[in-house]
Amino acid sequence: MKELDELEKQIKITEEALKKVKKENETLKDEVDSLWSMMDEITKSDVENFSHLLEEMKSDVITKTLMITKKKADC
Repeated sequence: MKELDELEKQIKITEEALKKVKKENETLKDEVDSLWSMMDEITKSDVENFSHLLEEMKSDVITKTLMITKKKADC
């Protein structure tokens, strides 16, 4: 009888620990989802913020390319 009571206590403790872990797991899943959402927003923002720099660099490269001549001047 004593062993049975001890076993039931252990089962109850284990069930409570399992409930706690499941609740913590759900909380962590919510946090992960929030972080992925924030990462998506940051990535989108970075693309929007830096796309103008890429356009400027492209324009500079085109301008420099057009300014270079391969013909030698007649002197």
